[in-house]
Amino acid sequence: MSVIELHGLTKTFRTYRKDKGVLAAVKGLFHREYTETKAVDAVSFRIEEGEFVGFLGPNGAGKTTTLKMLSGLLHPSGGEARVLGFVPWERRDGMKRQISLLMGQKNALWWDLPARESLELNRAIYEIPREDFQRSVDELTALLDVRDQLSVMVRELSLGQRMKMELIAALLHRPKVLFLDEPTIGLDVVSQKTVRDFLKHHNAEQRTTIILTSHYMQDIEELCPRVVLIDHGKVMFDGELDRITSEFSANKIVEVKFSSAVSCAFSHLGHVLEQKPDELRIEVPRGQVAAVCRAVLDQAPVADLTVSEPPIEEMMRKVFGDRKS
Repeated sequence: MSVIELHGLTKTFRTYRKDKGVLAAVKGLFHREYTETKAVDAVSFRIEEGEFVGFLGPNGAGKTTTLKMLSGLLHPSGGEARVLGFVPWERRDGMKRQISLLMGQKNALWWDLPARESLELNRAIYEIPREDFQRSVDELTALLDVRDQLSVMVRELSLGQRMKMELIAALLHRPKVLFLDEPTIGLDVVSQKTVRDFLKHHNAEQRTTIILTSHYMQDIEELCPRVVLIDHGKVMFDGELDRITSEFSANKIVEVKFSSAVSCAFSHLGHVLEQKPDELRIEVPRGQVAAVCRAVLDQAPVADLTVSEPPIEEMMRKVFGDRKS
């Protein structure tokens, strides 16, 4: 049985539409007009135990709404879902003790308490035995390098330190399913790397099933073998990350280093991304890579030549290029 299953999951929000002016306000007292927005539109997919899945899409695509339904915070307008065999929005204790939701833009820790006391509150809520709690705190704070910050007030922690503490709080009860909504947002490069390394280690060691949303494509590339792309509330792609390159990119990048300065033009070979006297980056159709490489070798003194896929960010921009945030 899959750990997470969605079948036609749908969420529609109904909002009051008010025209301008006093007359419209008075009219609204007796007759209201509403606008319906379908945030999630018949989404279906399955996730097996231990999978680390990237959940991608532009702003307003329905990612966070989907995670809120899967964690039981929102009731759907239609469709079905199961998490660990439970219906999420029924909010059974058996499910709540086995899942965790971490939202990078929401605080779960108590702002005016030291981090250690916030973690103690979580221990009491989940009724974690003292010995297990201490072992988990020691292990997680060591892995995330925040042991020295346990006595610091949460409000006085840096953003990176606070997010690491939030992650520890989310994992104290050893959840089987972890929903991560932008966990590295706003973090510096070093903190992002620490969090990524920790999540990779935790997923491998604990076999925790993880769904991750992130606008940092490096998070997805390093952590998620599988991705689900969503736009306008609909699933556009579900499969291995590597497949995106073949399905959404018709080009490759040829990078050349010259052994001496070169001034000749290469625009007739493809789309020149960057050209310096000793370097060239050019985007060419996949089927013309060999011919372009031969032409460059014939035309200039080449010291090194490599062929690579376009950055994932570029492909995402192409996939969602017509979407307005």
